[in-house]
Amino acid sequence: MASLTLAGIAYLLAIREFFATPKFERRISRRVVIIGLFLAAVWHIAFLRVPPGPDDDVHRYLWDGRVQRLGYNPYIVVPSDPALAALHTLETRTLNNPDVPSPYPAGAELFFRAVTAIHESIFTLTVAFVVCDFAIVFILLDILRRSGQGAHWVLAYSWNPLLAIEVAGSGHIDIVGALLLLVSFAALERRWRAIAAVAFGLAVAVKFLPIVLLPLYWKRVRMRDAALAAVTVGLLYVPFLNHGRIPFGSLGTYVHSFRFNDPVFATLERVAAPQLAVGLAVLIGFLTAICLRRLSKSAAWSSDAFAWPMAASLLCAPVVYPWYLLWLLPFVRSASTVPIIVWTVSIIPTYYVWHLRTLGRPWLIPGWIMLLEYGCVATAAAIIGLRRITRPAATQYSTD
Repeated sequence: MASLTLAGIAYLLAIREFFATPKFERRISRRVVIIGLFLAAVWHIAFLRVPPGPDDDVHRYLWDGRVQRLGYNPYIVVPSDPALAALHTLETRTLNNPDVPSPYPAGAELFFRAVTAIHESIFTLTVAFVVCDFAIVFILLDILRRSGQGAHWVLAYSWNPLLAIEVAGSGHIDIVGALLLLVSFAALERRWRAIAAVAFGLAVAVKFLPIVLLPLYWKRVRMRDAALAAVTVGLLYVPFLNHGRIPFGSLGTYVHSFRFNDPVFATLERVAAPQLAVGLAVLIGFLTAICLRRLSKSAAWSSDAFAWPMAASLLCAPVVYPWYLLWLLPFVRSASTVPIIVWTVSIIPTYYVWHLRTLGRPWLIPGWIMLLEYGCVATAAAIIGLRRITRPAATQYSTD
Protein backbone atom coordinates (compact mmCIF):
# COMPACT_ATOMS: atom_id res chain seq x y z
CA MET A 1 0.00 0.00 0.00
CA ALA A 2 2.81 2.41 0.82
CA SER A 3 4.63 1.83 -2.47
CA LEU A 4 1.40 2.08 -4.48
CA THR A 5 0.48 5.32 -2.72
CA LEU A 6 3.91 6.76 -3.50
CA ALA A 7 3.61 5.59 -7.11
CA GLY A 8 0.16 7.17 -7.40
CA ILE A 9 1.38 10.54 -6.13
CA ALA A 10 4.41 10.44 -8.45
CA TYR A 11 2.09 9.58 -11.34
CA LEU A 12 -0.18 12.57 -10.69
CA LEU A 13 2.85 14.87 -10.48
CA ALA A 14 4.04 13.49 -13.83
CA ILE A 15 0.61 14.16 -15.34
CA ARG A 16 0.84 17.75 -14.12
CA GLU A 17 4.18 18.10 -15.93
CA PHE A 18 2.66 16.66 -19.11
CA PHE A 19 -0.06 19.32 -19.04
CA ALA A 20 2.52 22.02 -18.35
CA THR A 21 4.61 20.87 -21.32
CA PRO A 22 2.19 19.63 -24.01
CA LYS A 23 5.01 19.27 -26.54
CA PHE A 24 8.72 18.57 -26.25
CA GLU A 25 11.39 19.20 -28.80
CA ARG A 26 11.37 16.15 -31.08
CA ARG A 27 14.79 14.84 -30.05
CA ILE A 28 14.05 15.32 -26.33
CA SER A 29 10.58 13.81 -26.66
CA ARG A 30 11.94 10.63 -28.20
CA ARG A 31 14.50 10.26 -25.42
CA VAL A 32 11.90 10.90 -22.71
CA VAL A 33 9.53 8.35 -24.22
CA ILE A 34 12.18 5.65 -24.60
CA ILE A 35 13.43 6.07 -21.03
CA GLY A 36 9.89 6.28 -19.67
CA LEU A 37 8.71 3.15 -21.47
CA PHE A 38 11.83 1.29 -20.34
CA LEU A 39 11.05 2.14 -16.71
CA ALA A 40 7.43 1.02 -17.19
CA ALA A 41 8.61 -2.28 -18.70
CA VAL A 42 10.97 -2.89 -15.78
CA TRP A 43 8.14 -2.26 -13.32
CA HIS A 44 5.92 -4.69 -15.23
CA ILE A 45 8.60 -7.37 -15.12
CA ALA A 46 8.98 -6.88 -11.37
CA PHE A 47 5.26 -7.48 -10.85
CA LEU A 48 5.25 -10.35 -13.34
CA ARG A 49 7.65 -12.21 -11.04
CA VAL A 50 5.23 -11.94 -8.09
CA PRO A 51 2.72 -14.82 -7.91
CA PRO A 52 -0.96 -13.77 -7.92
CA GLY A 53 -3.15 -14.10 -4.85
CA PRO A 54 -4.59 -17.54 -4.08
CA ASP A 55 -8.07 -16.58 -5.32
CA ASP A 56 -7.36 -13.93 -7.97
CA ASP A 57 -9.53 -14.00 -11.09
CA VAL A 58 -6.70 -15.43 -13.17
CA HIS A 59 -7.27 -18.80 -11.48
CA ARG A 60 -10.82 -18.77 -12.87
CA TYR A 61 -9.45 -17.84 -16.31
CA LEU A 62 -7.17 -20.87 -16.21
CA TRP A 63 -10.04 -23.13 -15.15
CA ASP A 64 -12.33 -21.83 -17.91
CA GLY A 65 -9.67 -22.38 -20.56
CA ARG A 66 -8.87 -25.84 -19.23
CA VAL A 67 -12.44 -27.16 -19.11
CA GLN A 68 -13.13 -25.87 -22.63
CA ARG A 69 -10.19 -27.84 -23.95
CA LEU A 70 -11.48 -30.91 -22.09
CA GLY A 71 -14.88 -30.59 -23.80
CA TYR A 72 -16.92 -28.92 -21.03
CA ASN A 73 -19.01 -25.76 -21.16
CA PRO A 74 -17.73 -23.16 -18.61
CA TYR A 75 -21.20 -21.59 -18.48
CA ILE A 76 -22.67 -24.85 -17.15
CA VAL A 77 -20.04 -26.64 -15.06
CA VAL A 78 -19.55 -25.58 -11.44
CA PRO A 79 -15.92 -25.74 -10.22
CA SER A 80 -16.90 -26.97 -6.76
CA ASP A 81 -18.83 -29.96 -8.16
CA PRO A 82 -17.25 -33.07 -6.58
CA ALA A 83 -17.71 -34.92 -9.88
CA LEU A 84 -15.24 -32.47 -11.47
CA ALA A 85 -12.60 -32.63 -8.74
CA ALA A 86 -10.25 -34.59 -11.00
CA LEU A 87 -10.26 -31.73 -13.54
CA HIS A 88 -8.58 -29.33 -11.13
CA THR A 89 -4.88 -28.56 -11.01
CA LEU A 90 -2.87 -27.00 -8.20
CA GLU A 91 -3.45 -23.58 -9.79
CA THR A 92 -7.23 -23.91 -10.14
CA ARG A 93 -8.17 -25.40 -6.78
CA THR A 94 -8.29 -22.00 -5.07
CA LEU A 95 -10.32 -20.11 -7.68
CA ASN A 96 -12.82 -17.63 -6.29
CA ASN A 97 -16.60 -18.18 -6.14
CA PRO A 98 -16.31 -21.90 -6.97
CA ASP A 99 -20.05 -22.46 -6.41
CA VAL A 100 -21.10 -20.64 -9.60
CA PRO A 101 -20.24 -21.12 -13.29
CA SER A 102 -18.29 -18.53 -15.26
CA PRO A 103 -19.80 -15.04 -15.84
CA TYR A 104 -17.42 -13.92 -18.62
CA PRO A 105 -18.66 -13.28 -22.19
CA ALA A 106 -17.71 -15.58 -25.06
CA GLY A 107 -14.84 -13.44 -26.34
CA ALA A 108 -13.08 -13.69 -22.99
CA GLU A 109 -13.72 -17.44 -22.79
CA LEU A 110 -12.21 -18.08 -26.22
CA PHE A 111 -9.19 -15.98 -25.26
CA PHE A 112 -8.68 -18.17 -22.19
CA ARG A 113 -8.90 -21.26 -24.35
CA ALA A 114 -6.45 -19.93 -26.95
CA VAL A 115 -3.81 -18.96 -24.38
CA THR A 116 -4.09 -22.17 -22.35
CA ALA A 117 -3.71 -24.12 -25.59
CA ILE A 118 -0.21 -22.64 -25.86
CA HIS A 119 0.69 -23.50 -22.27
CA GLU A 120 -1.64 -24.16 -19.38
CA SER A 121 -0.41 -21.95 -16.57
CA ILE A 122 -1.21 -18.71 -14.81
CA PHE A 123 2.15 -17.29 -15.85
CA THR A 124 1.29 -17.79 -19.54
CA LEU A 125 -1.98 -15.92 -19.08
CA THR A 126 -0.32 -12.98 -17.35
CA VAL A 127 2.37 -12.84 -20.06
CA ALA A 128 -0.42 -12.70 -22.67
CA PHE A 129 -2.00 -9.79 -20.78
CA VAL A 130 1.34 -7.96 -20.67
CA VAL A 131 1.70 -8.46 -24.43
CA CYS A 132 -1.71 -6.81 -24.88
CA ASP A 133 -0.55 -3.97 -22.64
CA PHE A 134 2.55 -3.41 -24.80
CA ALA A 135 0.39 -3.53 -27.95
CA ILE A 136 -1.71 -0.68 -26.54
CA VAL A 137 1.48 1.39 -26.15
CA PHE A 138 2.37 0.99 -29.84
CA ILE A 139 -1.15 1.85 -30.99
CA LEU A 140 -1.21 4.89 -28.72
CA LEU A 141 2.09 6.10 -30.18
CA ASP A 142 0.57 5.91 -33.66
CA ILE A 143 -2.57 7.75 -32.53
CA LEU A 144 -0.52 10.50 -30.90
CA ARG A 145 1.65 10.87 -34.00
CA ARG A 146 -1.37 11.17 -36.30
CA SER A 147 -3.15 13.65 -34.01
CA GLY A 148 -0.11 15.87 -33.54
CA GLN A 149 0.03 15.36 -29.78
CA GLY A 150 3.31 14.91 -27.95
CA ALA A 151 4.51 11.30 -27.93
CA HIS A 152 5.31 11.62 -24.22
CA TRP A 153 1.56 11.41 -23.53
CA VAL A 154 1.89 7.65 -23.95
CA LEU A 155 3.46 7.70 -20.49
CA ALA A 156 0.13 8.91 -19.08
CA TYR A 157 -1.00 5.40 -19.91
CA SER A 158 2.07 3.26 -19.31
CA TRP A 159 3.03 4.83 -15.96
CA ASN A 160 -0.35 4.36 -14.30
CA PRO A 161 0.12 2.17 -11.18
CA LEU A 162 -3.00 0.13 -11.96
CA LEU A 163 -1.34 -1.33 -15.05
CA ALA A 164 1.54 -2.99 -13.29
CA ILE A 165 -0.45 -4.45 -10.42
CA GLU A 166 -3.57 -5.47 -12.37
CA VAL A 167 -2.01 -6.62 -15.64
CA ALA A 168 1.44 -7.99 -14.79
CA GLY A 169 0.61 -8.63 -11.15
CA SER A 170 -2.90 -10.05 -10.77
CA GLY A 171 -3.64 -10.50 -14.47
CA HIS A 172 -7.07 -9.32 -15.68
CA ILE A 173 -8.92 -9.85 -18.94
CA ASP A 174 -9.96 -6.17 -19.01
CA ILE A 175 -6.68 -5.24 -20.71
CA VAL A 176 -7.65 -7.41 -23.71
CA GLY A 177 -10.94 -5.54 -24.03
CA ALA A 178 -9.16 -2.19 -23.69
CA LEU A 179 -6.81 -3.18 -26.52
CA LEU A 180 -9.69 -4.14 -28.83
CA LEU A 181 -11.54 -0.92 -28.00
CA LEU A 182 -8.44 1.15 -28.75
CA VAL A 183 -8.07 -0.68 -32.09
CA SER A 184 -11.67 0.29 -32.85
CA PHE A 185 -10.96 3.93 -31.92
CA ALA A 186 -7.85 4.03 -34.11
CA ALA A 187 -9.77 2.43 -36.99
CA LEU A 188 -12.48 5.08 -36.68
CA GLU A 189 -9.86 7.79 -37.03
CA ARG A 190 -8.57 6.16 -40.21
CA ARG A 191 -12.13 5.56 -41.46
CA TRP A 192 -11.60 1.80 -41.50
CA ARG A 193 -15.23 1.34 -40.60
CA ALA A 194 -15.50 -2.43 -40.90
CA ILE A 195 -12.46 -2.96 -38.66
CA ALA A 196 -13.80 -0.38 -36.20
CA ALA A 197 -17.16 -2.13 -35.96
CA VAL A 198 -15.75 -5.65 -35.61
CA ALA A 199 -13.13 -4.59 -33.03
CA PHE A 200 -15.86 -2.86 -31.03
CA GLY A 201 -17.99 -6.00 -31.15
CA LEU A 202 -15.05 -8.10 -29.96
CA ALA A 203 -14.41 -5.64 -27.10
CA VAL A 204 -18.03 -6.03 -25.98
CA ALA A 205 -17.59 -9.80 -26.24
CA VAL A 206 -14.74 -9.56 -23.71
CA LYS A 207 -16.83 -7.58 -21.20
CA PHE A 208 -20.11 -5.75 -21.69
CA LEU A 209 -18.95 -2.36 -20.35
CA PRO A 210 -18.19 -0.67 -23.74
CA ILE A 211 -21.73 -1.35 -24.98
CA VAL A 212 -22.57 2.15 -23.67
CA LEU A 213 -20.41 3.59 -26.47
CA LEU A 214 -22.83 2.48 -29.20
CA PRO A 215 -24.17 6.04 -29.79
CA LEU A 216 -20.65 7.15 -30.80
CA TYR A 217 -20.74 4.69 -33.69
CA TRP A 218 -24.10 5.86 -34.99
CA LYS A 219 -23.65 6.99 -38.62
CA ARG A 220 -19.89 6.56 -38.20
CA VAL A 221 -20.03 2.97 -39.42
CA ARG A 222 -22.21 1.53 -42.18
CA MET A 223 -25.10 -0.81 -41.51
CA ARG A 224 -23.26 -3.64 -43.21
CA ASP A 225 -20.31 -3.05 -40.88
CA ALA A 226 -22.61 -3.19 -37.87
CA ALA A 227 -24.16 -6.39 -39.21
CA LEU A 228 -20.71 -7.90 -39.69
CA ALA A 229 -19.83 -7.05 -36.08
CA ALA A 230 -23.09 -8.56 -34.81
CA VAL A 231 -22.53 -11.77 -36.79
CA THR A 232 -18.96 -11.99 -35.49
CA VAL A 233 -20.10 -11.71 -31.88
CA GLY A 234 -22.89 -14.21 -32.51
CA LEU A 235 -20.44 -16.74 -33.91
CA LEU A 236 -18.34 -16.47 -30.75
CA TYR A 237 -21.26 -17.86 -28.75
CA VAL A 238 -21.91 -20.84 -31.04
CA PRO A 239 -19.49 -23.20 -29.19
CA PHE A 240 -21.31 -22.46 -25.92
CA LEU A 241 -24.95 -22.84 -27.00
CA ASN A 242 -26.98 -24.95 -24.59
CA HIS A 243 -30.03 -26.53 -26.29
CA GLY A 244 -30.09 -23.62 -28.71
CA ARG A 245 -30.00 -20.99 -25.97
CA ILE A 246 -27.30 -18.39 -25.43
CA PRO A 247 -25.75 -19.06 -22.00
CA PHE A 248 -24.87 -16.32 -19.54
CA GLY A 249 -23.40 -18.43 -16.74
CA SER A 250 -23.46 -16.67 -13.38
CA LEU A 251 -24.04 -13.18 -14.79
CA GLY A 252 -27.45 -13.02 -13.11
CA THR A 253 -25.92 -13.98 -9.77
CA TYR A 254 -23.27 -11.30 -10.27
CA VAL A 255 -25.91 -8.60 -10.79
CA HIS A 256 -28.08 -9.78 -7.91
CA SER A 257 -25.49 -10.55 -5.24
CA PHE A 258 -22.03 -9.10 -5.94
CA ARG A 259 -21.30 -5.70 -4.39
CA PHE A 260 -18.08 -3.71 -4.01
CA ASN A 261 -17.25 0.00 -3.94
CA ASP A 262 -20.77 0.96 -5.04
CA PRO A 263 -22.04 4.08 -3.23
CA VAL A 264 -24.23 5.23 -6.14
CA PHE A 265 -25.63 1.78 -6.88
CA ALA A 266 -26.37 1.21 -3.18
CA THR A 267 -28.51 4.36 -3.25
CA LEU A 268 -30.30 3.28 -6.43
CA GLU A 269 -30.92 -0.19 -5.01
CA ARG A 270 -32.88 1.26 -2.12
CA VAL A 271 -35.62 2.35 -4.51
CA ALA A 272 -35.29 -0.17 -7.35
CA ALA A 273 -34.62 -3.85 -7.96
CA PRO A 274 -30.98 -4.78 -8.73
CA GLN A 275 -31.77 -5.50 -12.39
CA LEU A 276 -33.44 -2.11 -12.79
CA ALA A 277 -30.56 -0.37 -11.01
CA VAL A 278 -28.08 -2.02 -13.42
CA GLY A 279 -30.28 -0.91 -16.31
CA LEU A 280 -30.11 2.66 -14.99
CA ALA A 281 -26.30 2.43 -14.85
CA VAL A 282 -26.23 1.36 -18.49
CA LEU A 283 -28.73 4.07 -19.42
CA ILE A 284 -26.57 6.75 -17.78
CA GLY A 285 -23.62 5.58 -19.87
CA PHE A 286 -25.75 5.68 -23.03
CA LEU A 287 -27.04 9.20 -22.26
CA THR A 288 -23.49 10.43 -21.59
CA ALA A 289 -22.39 9.07 -24.97
CA ILE A 290 -25.38 10.67 -26.71
CA CYS A 291 -24.64 14.05 -25.11
CA LEU A 292 -21.00 13.91 -26.16
CA ARG A 293 -22.05 12.83 -29.65
CA ARG A 294 -24.34 15.83 -30.01
CA LEU A 295 -22.03 18.42 -28.48
CA SER A 296 -19.67 18.29 -31.41
CA LYS A 297 -19.53 16.56 -34.75
CA SER A 298 -16.00 15.51 -33.91
CA ALA A 299 -16.93 14.12 -30.47
CA ALA A 300 -17.06 10.57 -31.82
CA TRP A 301 -13.37 10.80 -32.66
CA SER A 302 -12.35 12.26 -29.31
CA SER A 303 -10.72 10.06 -26.69
CA ASP A 304 -12.76 11.96 -24.07
CA ALA A 305 -15.96 10.71 -25.69
CA PHE A 306 -14.80 7.13 -25.22
CA ALA A 307 -13.71 7.59 -21.61
CA TRP A 308 -16.61 9.44 -20.04
CA PRO A 309 -19.58 7.17 -20.93
CA MET A 310 -17.77 4.13 -19.50
CA ALA A 311 -16.71 6.12 -16.43
CA ALA A 312 -20.30 7.32 -15.85
CA SER A 313 -21.64 3.78 -16.15
CA LEU A 314 -18.95 2.39 -13.83
CA LEU A 315 -19.73 5.07 -11.27
CA CYS A 316 -23.25 3.66 -10.99
CA ALA A 317 -22.28 -0.02 -11.22
CA PRO A 318 -22.85 -2.60 -8.46
CA VAL A 319 -19.17 -3.58 -8.51
CA VAL A 320 -16.28 -1.18 -9.12
CA TYR A 321 -13.03 -3.10 -8.79
CA PRO A 322 -9.80 -1.19 -9.49
CA TRP A 323 -9.05 -3.23 -12.62
CA TYR A 324 -12.32 -2.11 -14.23
CA LEU A 325 -10.68 1.29 -14.73
CA LEU A 326 -8.16 -0.32 -17.12
CA TRP A 327 -10.80 0.26 -19.81
CA LEU A 328 -10.44 4.02 -19.34
CA LEU A 329 -6.65 4.36 -19.29
CA PRO A 330 -5.98 4.47 -23.09
CA PHE A 331 -8.43 7.38 -23.47
CA VAL A 332 -7.44 9.82 -20.71
CA ARG A 333 -5.01 12.50 -21.85
CA SER A 334 -6.91 15.79 -21.79
CA ALA A 335 -7.88 18.31 -19.13
CA SER A 336 -11.53 17.21 -19.19
CA THR A 337 -10.52 13.68 -18.15
CA VAL A 338 -8.51 14.79 -15.10
CA PRO A 339 -11.23 13.54 -12.70
CA ILE A 340 -10.93 10.09 -14.30
CA ILE A 341 -7.13 10.23 -14.02
CA VAL A 342 -7.50 11.10 -10.34
CA TRP A 343 -9.96 8.22 -9.93
CA THR A 344 -7.40 5.70 -11.23
CA VAL A 345 -5.19 6.74 -8.32
CA SER A 346 -7.77 7.43 -5.59
CA ILE A 347 -9.20 3.92 -6.04
CA ILE A 348 -5.89 2.38 -4.90
CA PRO A 349 -6.78 2.50 -1.15
CA THR A 350 -9.60 0.01 -1.82
CA TYR A 351 -6.90 -2.70 -1.93
CA TYR A 352 -6.89 -2.40 1.86
CA VAL A 353 -10.06 -4.50 1.88
CA TRP A 354 -8.08 -7.53 0.68
CA HIS A 355 -5.82 -7.09 3.70
CA LEU A 356 -8.82 -6.82 6.03
CA ARG A 357 -10.19 -10.06 4.62
CA THR A 358 -7.00 -11.91 5.56
CA LEU A 359 -7.65 -10.73 9.14
CA GLY A 360 -11.16 -12.21 9.05
CA ARG A 361 -12.89 -8.84 8.67
CA PRO A 362 -16.08 -8.41 6.53
CA TRP A 363 -15.80 -7.80 2.78
CA LEU A 364 -16.68 -4.11 3.16
CA ILE A 365 -14.85 -0.92 2.29
CA PRO A 366 -14.37 1.35 5.31
CA GLY A 367 -16.27 4.61 4.98
CA TRP A 368 -13.12 6.73 5.15
CA ILE A 369 -11.64 4.94 2.12
CA MET A 370 -14.77 5.48 0.05
CA LEU A 371 -14.88 9.11 1.11
CA LEU A 372 -11.24 9.54 0.11
CA GLU A 373 -11.74 7.82 -3.24
CA TYR A 374 -14.83 9.64 -4.45
CA GLY A 375 -14.04 12.87 -2.60
CA CYS A 376 -10.83 13.24 -4.62
CA VAL A 377 -12.76 12.65 -7.85
CA ALA A 378 -15.46 15.18 -6.90
CA THR A 379 -12.83 17.76 -5.92
CA ALA A 380 -11.01 17.34 -9.24
CA ALA A 381 -14.29 17.66 -11.15
CA ALA A 382 -15.23 20.80 -9.20
CA ILE A 383 -11.85 22.43 -9.91
CA ILE A 384 -12.08 21.64 -13.64
CA GLY A 385 -15.65 22.94 -13.73
CA LEU A 386 -14.76 26.19 -11.95
CA ARG A 387 -11.80 26.80 -14.26
CA ARG A 388 -14.02 26.34 -17.30
CA ILE A 389 -16.61 28.73 -15.89
CA THR A 390 -14.17 31.46 -14.83
CA ARG A 391 -11.89 31.31 -17.89
CA PRO A 392 -14.50 32.61 -20.40
CA ALA A 393 -15.44 35.36 -17.91
CA ALA A 394 -11.80 36.41 -17.58
CA THR A 395 -11.39 36.42 -21.36
CA GLN A 396 -14.49 38.59 -21.80
CA TYR A 397 -13.24 41.01 -19.11
CA SER A 398 -9.86 41.43 -20.79
CA THR A 399 -11.55 41.98 -24.17
CA ASP A 400 -13.81 44.69 -22.76
